[in-house]
Amino acid sequence: MRILFCNYEYPPLGGGGGVVNAHLAEELAKRHDVVVLTSRGPALSKDYVEKGVRVIRVPVLMRRQKAAASMISMLSYLPMGVLQGRKLLKQEHFDIINTHFVIPTGPVGHALSRFGRIPNVLSVHGGDLYDPSKWTSPHRHVLLRISIQRLLRQANRVVGQSLNTVNNVATYYTSEVKPTRIPLGIPRPLLGQANRHEYGFKNEDILLVTVGRLVVRKAVDQLIELVGNLHDNRVHLVILGSGPLNDELRNLAAQQAVVDRVHFYGHVDEQEKFRILRMADIFVSTSQHEGFGLVFLEAMACGLPVVCYDHGGQTDFLVSGKTGYLVRLNDHAALIASIRCLVDNPANRQTMGKSNQSLVESYYIDHCASCYEELFKEVITEKESVIGFTHRS
Repeated sequence: MRILFCNYEYPPLGGGGGVVNAHLAEELAKRHDVVVLTSRGPALSKDYVEKGVRVIRVPVLMRRQKAAASMISMLSYLPMGVLQGRKLLKQEHFDIINTHFVIPTGPVGHALSRFGRIPNVLSVHGGDLYDPSKWTSPHRHVLLRISIQRLLRQANRVVGQSLNTVNNVATYYTSEVKPTRIPLGIPRPLLGQANRHEYGFKNEDILLVTVGRLVVRKAVDQLIELVGNLHDNRVHLVILGSGPLNDELRNLAAQQAVVDRVHFYGHVDEQEKFRILRMADIFVSTSQHEGFGLVFLEAMACGLPVVCYDHGGQTDFLVSGKTGYLVRLNDHAALIASIRCLVDNPANRQTMGKSNQSLVESYYIDHCASCYEELFKEVITEKESVIGFTHRS
């Protein structure tokens, strides 16, 4: 197959939605011709091949950060993506389009599908439908809801990554569309474990680790306050990720008098990320909502118990008391109690960590890619049968 992915973000730009798109594209590129149409950011080439995937980046306005997109950059991707995409379709043939994020990418994939008469599979990621931390969340605005409803209905197929995302389609947009649920996947983690002493930690320290962009939805401020509230000098918090709240969170650590126990490592490459995960003791997250939660799978693959809230797609595969603890959203007392339970019980940490390494086996990227591959074939066959029927008629 010749596959065209449309996604306004693609690594090194953006967060989990772009990352999983890259993993999927790279896995499918082992067997198919794959092109990605995405945004250009600071110091990025406009057209190149990486890991078998051709990446075409269109210019957008005011994309100054890799971790987060501005509203203007997202809006400007729409006309530029359509313009560049139409040029591409005039030169090359594609069998299928896979559009990631109904907002803002949805209109681009839909326009190119119509222009090239190519079937379009629309993958929704969660935050493009529902983000409780933002007043701009599409579910709060009538015009956006209507636009999304149309895009969902016009796609040849809709894919949701979790039961939560699938339910949000019906709850906030349309019950007429029945999304196909395909869980996301991660590559098998890179080998290697960091030496604690290289990072200034002692063997007896208890390392909590979190991974994600420093944005409001991740609520990392709660984790910083939690470190102080645990009243245990052995407990350290390692934060992997960057974003617009970096300075604000550093100031909070100073106000809470935990600067020596809260460690900001910023954006790290994949190898260092997995080395640090393997070095840690507990993965923690206070994210207000995740459409799926790739970082939870990465933590599980590294043998860590996971403590997070119970609101989002991670409830498909996390089970309280088995994989770690799921806590009611923003129940700070329960969050502290769950983490303290694991801090004080290394045997529990080890048992849950080993269980997680077994459970994550069905969530590697090869399984995710195979599911997408079968869906693409099904949609292409349906399109060909309709064309054949029209021609015979």
